[in-house]
Amino acid sequence: MILSMECEFFIPTAHSLKDKRAVVKSMLTRTKQKFNVSAAEVDHQEVWQRTRLAFVTVSSSKEAAEREMEHVLRYLESNPSWECMEIEKEYL
Repeated sequence: MILSMECEFFIPTAHSLKDKRAVVKSMLTRTKQKFNVSAAEVDHQEVWQRTRLAFVTVSSSKEAAEREMEHVLRYLESNPSWECMEIEKEYL
């Protein structure tokens, strides 16, 4: 089972692309290290306070894939530097 998830975040503390990229890069790196997912910034690369991240996991069952993505989402939402505005999931 392949599960993809896209999350859009608002980063109110970012006042430049450098500020934003510090937050995004740090979270992407830590998420890939902690969880069995691939991740990338897929939209809003040139916007200071907004980002859209994509995550993909491959698992033997739908339940396992869903559980992994829930852990990823909880981890992302625990960061006080940003707020999640939208989440989209798709099973492939």
